[in-house]
Amino acid sequence: MSTFALVAELPLEVDGYTLKGLRAEVSSGFERLTTVVHLHGGGLEGVGEDVVYQAEDHVTLQAAGPVHDLAGHYTLAEFCRRVDELDLFPTAPEWEVSRLYRRWTFHSAGLDLALRQAGRSLHEALGRAPRPVTFVVSLRLGEPPSLAPIEHRLARYPTLRFKLDPTSSWTPELIDGLVATGAVDAVDFKSLYRGTVVDQAPDPVLYQRVVTAFPSAWIEDPDVLTPATATVLENEHDRITWDAAIHSIDDIEALPFPPRMVNLKPSRIGGLPKLFATYDYCAARGIGAYGGGQFELGPGRGQAQYLASLFHPDTPNDLAPPGYNVNDPPDGLPVSPLPAPGGAVGFRWPGD
Repeated sequence: MSTFALVAELPLEVDGYTLKGLRAEVSSGFERLTTVVHLHGGGLEGVGEDVVYQAEDHVTLQAAGPVHDLAGHYTLAEFCRRVDELDLFPTAPEWEVSRLYRRWTFHSAGLDLALRQAGRSLHEALGRAPRPVTFVVSLRLGEPPSLAPIEHRLARYPTLRFKLDPTSSWTPELIDGLVATGAVDAVDFKSLYRGTVVDQAPDPVLYQRVVTAFPSAWIEDPDVLTPATATVLENEHDRITWDAAIHSIDDIEALPFPPRMVNLKPSRIGGLPKLFATYDYCAARGIGAYGGGQFELGPGRGQAQYLASLFHPDTPNDLAPPGYNVNDPPDGLPVSPLPAPGGAVGFRWPGD
C-alpha cells in the first residue's frame, strides 16, 4: 500500500478557515512574511503555513481573506483534490512555484484537522515510529564574509552543525577558519537559482577550494554542466545532492546522474499525494533524503520536522528551530537531535 493511501480515506469535516500573518527579521537580511491557515471543522482546528517568499503575495492573500468555500464533508484525498481545483492567489504570483507552496499549506492543514478529528497522530496513521531529528543550521556568512555568524552560534551551542552557502568572496583564510571549527556538514552552491539575492555563478576556483577543504561534506546544487566546474566535481558525484530543482519525481529522474541523496522540501513538492509518492519512490530506489526549511515562522517548520522524524531522521536536515535563523539566536534553543514527537494527535510538532 502506498504511503498516501494510509491517510487518504480519513474523514474530514470543514466549516471554514481563517488566516493569520506572521513576520520576522531573519539572518539572510530580509523581513520574512508567512501566513498561517487555520482550517476549522467540528469544533477543532488544523493548521498549515504558507511559505511563499514574496511579501506582496502574503499582503494580497491576507487582505482578500478566506474567500474560498471549503465547507463540506470529505475524505482527505477529496479535500486535496478540491484544493487543487482552486486558484489560491487573488492576483497571480511573481513565481509560479509559489502555487505549490500555497497548495501544500491547505493540504497540510487538512491533514492536521483530519487527524485531530480522528483522534490520531500522523505516525500512528502511517504505522511509523518517529525518531529524533538531526538538524543543521543553514547560513550565509555576509558580505564581506565573516566567521562571526558561526563563532557567535558555536559560543552558545558548541555542538551545532552547519550547511553554508559558499560565495566567490570566500577567501582561503575564511575557509581555513571554517575547517578549524569542524562543524560544516554541507555546502550549498545554489547554482540553480536565477534572479534571487542568493544566486551564485559557477566559479571553479571557489568550487576547488571548498570541495578540497571539506572532503566529507555534502555538496548541494552545484553546477555540473559548465565544463570548468564539472571537472572539479567529476569524482564527487556520490556526495552531490539536489534541492532547488526538486518539485516532483520527474525532476529526480531528470537529474544529470542518479542521485544518492536529495533534499525534499514538503512545500516545494506541493501537496500530500505528491510528497508521499516521492518518499515512496526514493525508498524503493535507495535514494536518501533530508528535509529542508523555507524560513517558516510558525507551524510549518514543526510539520517538516515531524516528517523528517518519520522518513529521514538521521540525515543533515536543514530544519533547525527558527530561533537559529534570527541575527542573535537566544539562549535555551533545542539542540540536535530534536526529541521524537510523542503521542499527541494531529500533524504538529510538540509545542506548536
